[in-house]
Amino acid sequence: MSEQPIIVEAMVEGAKASGGPPIGPALGPTGVNIFQVVTKINEITQPFAGLKVPVKIIVNPNDKSFEIEVGTPPTSALILKEVGASKGSGTPNTTIIGNLTVDQLKSIAKGKASDLSALTMKAAVLTISGTCGQMGVNIESKTAKQFQNEVREGLWDAQLDEALRE
Repeated sequence: MSEQPIIVEAMVEGAKASGGPPIGPALGPTGVNIFQVVTKINEITQPFAGLKVPVKIIVNPNDKSFEIEVGTPPTSALILKEVGASKGSGTPNTTIIGNLTVDQLKSIAKGKASDLSALTMKAAVLTISGTCGQMGVNIESKTAKQFQNEVREGLWDAQLDEALRE
């Protein structure tokens, strides 16, 4: 009789997963080697050090084997890392916490390409700039709304005319 795979989802800090909560208690009843799972998660999430990353652990209860799927960090976490802030503004319309360049915005868009429904760099940048506006982050020293209007008018077409996905 084959059992269904057990799926455990958690948000962990890149390269800093541990056997404690939320991973340890969730995996304990599955009988899988928690140390091996944590070591593998830390190995895979190394590029996201310092960021919270969604992780899905799929355990086969028959042979105690496991697979790990790592998502991309939330857009807000990538923006905060780029501007060097610890959290977004509580009052984004009046308190600005940082400023991004178009190149920084494009690098965030490329990092999130698999999660975005956008097909072009221009559409992806518009999506991410909306998140910036809700966090109190300006783009090229303009508010997100001003920047989005300029993108729609075609003022940034030269910089945004590239592939989103390779």
